[in-house]
Amino acid sequence: MTFAPEWLALREIADAQARSTELADVVRETLVNRNPLTIRDLGCGTGSMGRWLAGRLGGVQHWVLHDRDPRLLGLAEAGMSAFENVTVETREGDLTSLKAADIAGADLVTCSALLDLLTTNEMNALAVACVEAHVPALFTLSVAGRIDIDPAEPLDAAFQDAFNAHQRRVVDGRRLLGPDAPAAAEEAFVAAGASVRTAQSPWRMHGDALQSEWLKGWVDAAVEQEPALASEASEYLRRRSTASVVVHHVDLLAIPGAA
Repeated sequence: MTFAPEWLALREIADAQARSTELADVVRETLVNRNPLTIRDLGCGTGSMGRWLAGRLGGVQHWVLHDRDPRLLGLAEAGMSAFENVTVETREGDLTSLKAADIAGADLVTCSALLDLLTTNEMNALAVACVEAHVPALFTLSVAGRIDIDPAEPLDAAFQDAFNAHQRRVVDGRRLLGPDAPAAAEEAFVAAGASVRTAQSPWRMHGDALQSEWLKGWVDAAVEQEPALASEASEYLRRRSTASVVVHHVDLLAIPGAA
């Protein structure tokens, strides 16, 4: 699955405001004696995670940006190269079969808004890879399957349930984790022997451009999953366009025992 650069640019400010600075502080303290740092960013998109985290970590850093979309990799590399004391390399390819050997030597593995696109087996394998390689993982903005809209109305639950079911759909024989990703990630890392901390990282929107684009995609996915909602979609979009919306996410920091 690939994402348009325009969508990634639109959400970058909301992502930056939502991610847990507390977990980022723990990462910095955990890696304080390591210089330079090597960080592998999985599903990097246009590099927003790096732009958010690099300044918080400080020191000399080398980022290895992974994505399957060469266009996004080019944008990410250009955006990250503006940082002083930061070097960048890119890796194009599939992220669902990484092994410990693929991330060995890294000081940190990161990702943002990625885990919902994995399967349970892929999530388990990624956790094992990080722990076996003794590399901490900071995984941010995993969708939690819960939306708060104010003022509320009865149709909110129907669209939310349909969207969550759509996120759990089967794609090319792979059943996606969708909103089960935060719990699956925590379970996988604990089972692999890591200590885990989580934090809430909600988007908060009120009638802005991000809300408009997000809401359209949310409703479209719900209707694709439950076609009976199609007759309600247009008026529902109109009513909800000026509401206050909170989209809940979870950030996770996993630290292997020997990291």
